[in-house]
Amino acid sequence: MTADTFDVVVIGMGPGGEAAATRLSRAGLTVLGVEGRLVGGECPYYACVPTKMMIRAANTLAEAGRVGALAGSAAVRPDWGHVAGRIRAEATDNWDDAVAVARFEKAGGRFVRGWARISAPGEVTVDTTTGSRVFQATQGIVLNPGTQPAAPPIPGLADTPYWTNREAVAVKEVPSSLIVFGGGPVASEFAQVFARFGSSVTMLVRSRLLSHDEPESGEVLGEVLASEGVTVRTGVSVTRVAHDGRRFTVSLDDGVVHHAEQLLVATGRRADLAALGVGNLGLDEQSPTIEVDERMRAGDRLWAIGDVTGRGAFTHMSMYQADIAASDILGAATRAADYRAVPRVTFTDPEVGTVGVTEAMARAGGVSVRTGITRVPSSSRGWIHKAGNDGFIKLVEDADRGVLVGATSVGPAGGEVLGALAVAIHAEVPVRTLRDMIFAYPTFHGAIAAALKDLGDQAD
Repeated sequence: MTADTFDVVVIGMGPGGEAAATRLSRAGLTVLGVEGRLVGGECPYYACVPTKMMIRAANTLAEAGRVGALAGSAAVRPDWGHVAGRIRAEATDNWDDAVAVARFEKAGGRFVRGWARISAPGEVTVDTTTGSRVFQATQGIVLNPGTQPAAPPIPGLADTPYWTNREAVAVKEVPSSLIVFGGGPVASEFAQVFARFGSSVTMLVRSRLLSHDEPESGEVLGEVLASEGVTVRTGVSVTRVAHDGRRFTVSLDDGVVHHAEQLLVATGRRADLAALGVGNLGLDEQSPTIEVDERMRAGDRLWAIGDVTGRGAFTHMSMYQADIAASDILGAATRAADYRAVPRVTFTDPEVGTVGVTEAMARAGGVSVRTGITRVPSSSRGWIHKAGNDGFIKLVEDADRGVLVGATSVGPAGGEVLGALAVAIHAEVPVRTLRDMIFAYPTFHGAIAAALKDLGDQAD
């Protein structure tokens, strides 16, 4: 083994890890970045970027299908080759991170590819293809390990060639039929994309669609998916999975059996804290997350950011926390983490945007809740839009304080409409002030005014 010393060692070069390591390097610290997979993490190679290319293509097909209701007639022929080619050429460089590595090294950092673990306080051991190396971190260690796709312990599943999001993004041909385990954002986005490109899709969901969002979100999305030919079965459990070399057989607890050419497992993600060696610093290796304070400190000379902190597996969260952690390491004045207005968007059609807490979460937290809701089709812009106008805007108010604590925007450009609501929640703008605003007409965000009116009606 060899020993090298750095000011900071960053374990995991996902979006947040790369951002923190780059900033610290540019500030003059000696920084080592360690990554076993690809610099940039899940987002640019298997998640945010390539999946949104898939969604953009699928939405274009859907819009072409709406021509008959709006503009005459059109005929389209789906071709997955265009999508697969764009993902390889424009998003992932065929899953090559050479550009990202060079960018970090140009900023002054040093990069080592391998799997890192904390072997002692201030010490990191990295297993590389050529052996193990030991590095010392004099000022601290930043943990940004991200998470891995997690498969449920279903009999037979591990012995089959099922997909996770990583395999699904890289496909060159769309399967004729697809079973999707899960009902969250990843499962829903892939289900709709592959269905629009011709797959016969069945979703098997243990609870309900988008179970962390408002129930109305899952209801609307379920109706849209059903209208597009997707079979959505909620409240079911899988008892066994088999593969005969040609197709999957999935057995359910109600006795029903489903068959498909391919199976996508999108039931969650996890981090392996034991492999990360956090036990050597006195942290719980069996915990699913690492607890951090408002400065991202997880212990003495230890910071953690991103998925592993349990604040949401979002690139924007990782980047937000990276800035706070880097500022703390540099001794720069910085804000404390504030999670009141965390936005999240499921990029289905319609888009499902949520910020803050849901109605159920607010009530569970003892908030005096008042809600207001308006349906997008009943708004002026929704009526004009006609085909593909499913959605709603729901507001959750803390009636005692007169401010919004949560909001949901479902519909065309639902994630974009969410921006105004995120500002309102983050800044704690009084609801009475929001009611006095002038909303442009006719816009999708103009429906916020109708939801605010419904809030007022509930107060009367």
